[in-house]
Amino acid sequence: MYSHNMVGSNDLEASKKFYDATFQAIGGKPGIQDDKGRLIYVHNGGLFLVTAPIDGAPATAGNGCTIGFAMDNPEQADAWHAAGVANGGTAIEDPPGVRDGGAMKMYLAYLRDPSGNKLCALHRL
Repeated sequence: MYSHNMVGSNDLEASKKFYDATFQAIGGKPGIQDDKGRLIYVHNGGLFLVTAPIDGAPATAGNGCTIGFAMDNPEQADAWHAAGVANGGTAIEDPPGVRDGGAMKMYLAYLRDPSGNKLCALHRL
């Protein structure tokens, strides 16, 4: 259904530090920067990009938006969360752990990146 996800950043250096750490914590590689300055991450068949807004206005986090990253297990979600907090991210919501969604139990961990974008590590139990 999705081809890619992209978030805005007002500080690409801080974003690269954060996203390099979180992707490496789950077996990914550091991002590359294209000729337009965008950061590009490819992992498990997905494409995630970080960019300064092309309209020149400041980047803002989407109110009510969350980008979820699939995790192989709860330990991977914990490593992702710890790497994010150690590299400029902010822990939000409840601490990482199991949530009962009624029909499904999930292990979730939430962060905001340095630009305020809301991210979630999710492992379906």
